[in-house]
Amino acid sequence: MTITTTAPAQVLRTEAAAALMQSLEAKHGPLMFHQSGGCCDGSSPMCFPLGDFLVGDNDILLATLDGAPFYMSRPQFEYWKHTQLILDVVPGRGGMFSLEGSEGVRFLIRSRVFTGEEIAALRSGGRI
Repeated sequence: MTITTTAPAQVLRTEAAAALMQSLEAKHGPLMFHQSGGCCDGSSPMCFPLGDFLVGDNDILLATLDGAPFYMSRPQFEYWKHTQLILDVVPGRGGMFSLEGSEGVRFLIRSRVFTGEEIAALRSGGRI
């Protein structure tokens, strides 16, 4: 008997993140995210109007959250590939390049390590 496990989402979002995304989309149009690798604004998820951040061959599309693509660089993904990312919102000032910077809140990534079964499902689906 073979047991098939569905591969988990690599990126999820909280209801608070969904509400902020909806507000930002009403002001700026369609959105996109790039998980920063730690340069100017630390390692924050950065939110941009769709197309304002140029993704390259070294960026991986990890998810689409309510229509917004979520990218990460391939080298950074190698460190995070065994981890589920959860886009959330907390009070405070965000990165100066990210759209939520003037809203009094900032996007934040929470995470959890995938279980052995989830990693196997991700591998069998070619996602890690």
